[in-house]
Amino acid sequence: MKIQLRNKYLSRPRINRYLLATGNDNLRAKRLYNANVRLAQAFHPILTQFEVILRNSLNQQLSHHFGDTDWIINQRLGFMSNSSLRNSNYFLKRSVQKTENKLRNRGIPITSGKIVSDQNFGFWVALYLAHHYRLIGGEPIQIFANKPASEDRAKIYAKLDDIRAFRNRTNHCEPLCFVGAAIDCSKALGIRTKLYNLIRWIEPELIPFFEEIDNVENKANALMRI
Repeated sequence: MKIQLRNKYLSRPRINRYLLATGNDNLRAKRLYNANVRLAQAFHPILTQFEVILRNSLNQQLSHHFGDTDWIINQRLGFMSNSSLRNSNYFLKRSVQKTENKLRNRGIPITSGKIVSDQNFGFWVALYLAHHYRLIGGEPIQIFANKPASEDRAKIYAKLDDIRAFRNRTNHCEPLCFVGAAIDCSKALGIRTKLYNLIRWIEPELIPFFEEIDNVENKANALMRI
């Protein structure tokens, strides 16, 4: 891509960080930017599959807890409407209502399956916030049946929220390859480690599946050689 096109369509502020890291070497900055895109691409399979597994694990756990496979619909007027959630503006309830309204406007039948699949990663992570967690009896942590005893709600939430924030960065092609001004993939690889730990705590037998679709280390190593 020509420099003028890069600066116009990718934006000069976005490119400047890569130029700074490469000593204003335009060719190396271009290669580094492209390698960052490929690193984000490599993260996509493991992030999306982790989200699916987290979502389905929580849905199964809460279906069992409430004795109701339609809990996500029925609890909109249950724990999601508890007055203690006023300060959080009833985030879960509003998320479910938004999906119901969208389905209704499109003439699509409202089902629990459609509502569950439409909720974003933040919805599921929010179940580990203290104000939601206590209303459902601490059930969300039960999906991590193999976790160390030292891992409590707050620590699990912190890991999940780090992964959520990182997922958003990858989706917007933000730099994943810097620590400060230095070219360094250690933070990105740290997210990968957290993801693998959480998967292992849910079900260790899922690890081979993730390893089969995971090309993150190869892309990170290639980036570091630029």
